[in-house]
Amino acid sequence: MRGISRTSLTEVTRRLDENVLASAGATGGVALGGELFQVVALLTEEHSLRRWLADQANPAEAKSALIGQLLESKVSPSAVLVAGDAVSAKWSSARDLVDAVERMAVYATISSLRSAAALDGLEDELFRFERIVASQPQLREALTRDGVGSEHKLSLVESLLSGKVDPATLTLVGEAVTRPRGRTLEQALENYGHIVAERAKRYVAVVRSAVALSEDQQSRLGAALTRAYGRDIHLNIEVAPEIVGGLSIQVGDEVIDGTIAGRIAEAQRRLAG
Repeated sequence: MRGISRTSLTEVTRRLDENVLASAGATGGVALGGELFQVVALLTEEHSLRRWLADQANPAEAKSALIGQLLESKVSPSAVLVAGDAVSAKWSSARDLVDAVERMAVYATISSLRSAAALDGLEDELFRFERIVASQPQLREALTRDGVGSEHKLSLVESLLSGKVDPATLTLVGEAVTRPRGRTLEQALENYGHIVAERAKRYVAVVRSAVALSEDQQSRLGAALTRAYGRDIHLNIEVAPEIVGGLSIQVGDEVIDGTIAGRIAEAQRRLAG
């Protein structure tokens, strides 16, 4: 987000932290997150409502009152409060409004994970599940097939992950599977991973290596990237023998390709040109 949307996101996040999450219990955050994801679904499905709520010409009080009327009997007062804050703010586009509510849903879901280690673990669980889905076409098909009800997909997710991952991970994976908002399953999981990293005020580096990296190598690589980017870096490491040797590192939109396969491909492009 940029401009006025970024300013509004900062304020809505502050109000979520101070007015809601500060008093939420360990399980309250996950429950609130689930309710806010319902709000995301409502705004995604109701195009006219989404546009009206994001229109800066409409009074903030009227927006807050309308969303309150729509949600009052469906979600908790805390969810109504967060949704009201979001729709009362100014956004550059309707998409930014929905993205902001989704972000608040993720923040609420992970609010009980207060340590860096706990957030690291959640990011790792999301990344590992993303890699499993990418490597198993039959599983991916079962989780993304059109015409299959959300209940069936959620049941499959729970059978795979329940008791094996943090409840927050289970919630986020379930949302990515059932309500990806036009994204692929992998993109939805990656998006949640980045939101978790941003919440922890760090970047995510996706590292592809031909062989597994030792703990010492991971530590040195993380330290080097932290110095380069001026922020803590969380490493998601994927072993990819096809790159032959070296490393491919992606941080946001920036890709550092130091692989042998990458150098060969670059040489071939130059020869062809």
